Amino acid sequence: MSVQYRITSGKVVEAVGPDDADVVVTIAVADCALDPTVAFMLGKLKATGPTGPLFDELRSGRAASVLGRFAPA
Repeated sequence: MSVQYRITSGKVVEAVGPDDADVVVTIAVADCALDPTVAFMLGKLKATGPTGPLFDELRSGRAASVLGRFAPA
């Protein structure tokens, strides 16, 4: 299963991953510095699609790796 990350900043959306992904994760750029699991539990990281692949991304650290590139300095 594939995952696409959409990082939003106002009306600008940057997508990382395939357009036909099974899971689409959306988060504001301001929240990218949060631990992705915490962001999900706080409702700041939203996902559509099956949750299994999302939890795999969170557990493996891949979500943190992708989102960390967008975290404000």
